[in-house]
Amino acid sequence: TRPEPARGARTDPRGDAAPPAAPVRVAAPAAIPLEDAQAAENARSLAARCQTLEELREALTHFEGCPLRYTAKNLVFADGNPAARLMLVGEAPGRDEDLQGLPFVGRAGQLLDKMLAAIGLDRTSAYIVNTLPWRPPGNRTPTPAEHAVCMPFVERHIELVAPEVLVLVGGVSAKQLLRTDTGIMRLRGKWSTVRIADRDVPALPTLHPAYLLRQPAQKRLVWRDLMSLRARLGEARH
Repeated sequence: TRPEPARGARTDPRGDAAPPAAPVRVAAPAAIPLEDAQAAENARSLAARCQTLEELREALTHFEGCPLRYTAKNLVFADGNPAARLMLVGEAPGRDEDLQGLPFVGRAGQLLDKMLAAIGLDRTSAYIVNTLPWRPPGNRTPTPAEHAVCMPFVERHIELVAPEVLVLVGGVSAKQLLRTDTGIMRLRGKWSTVRIADRDVPALPTLHPAYLLRQPAQKRLVWRDLMSLRARLGEARH
């Protein structure tokens, strides 16, 4: 017979005792220029005044505090069902997303759709956003200042949607919302919480589909994450 896990041990959806969670290192706030700090404060004030998703989209459309808006072709706001129980937060738009104005529409997006389908979900039963609403030129790594300016809108977006569960897709999303410098390979598959206003939202970091396209052998790890997600969504129904 299978031995019972030790008292207090977490178990994964297959019933095996899960390894203890790796300690999460809390990241110190990144130092950004005064001008960018002021832009971030302005973003927080502007986002807080938005009472609906449409107001938030409109605010981002006219927000001038992030230089990325001037090099991007389109604002990439969101896709899916804002009434869904599940919200996914990705990283930054790529070329295809910039052209279409929607998150996860390229090859990585096609793989994400397959991941959702594997647990009986699609874009009508999930809501998808990014930590940045504009594509960085040439898909370069976003700067700390760009993240600082855009995160108030992301957090307000989550607050307005009020999902039951968050999935943090990729290391950038996980690090920004969990405020940690721990790497995604140590974070993935381990449930945490994201503090939004006065609410703690259960959050599961996982690997980005773009990474899986480069490292397909790692899909087995994401499959475990998906099983954990399915189990949590099942629990949330009761």
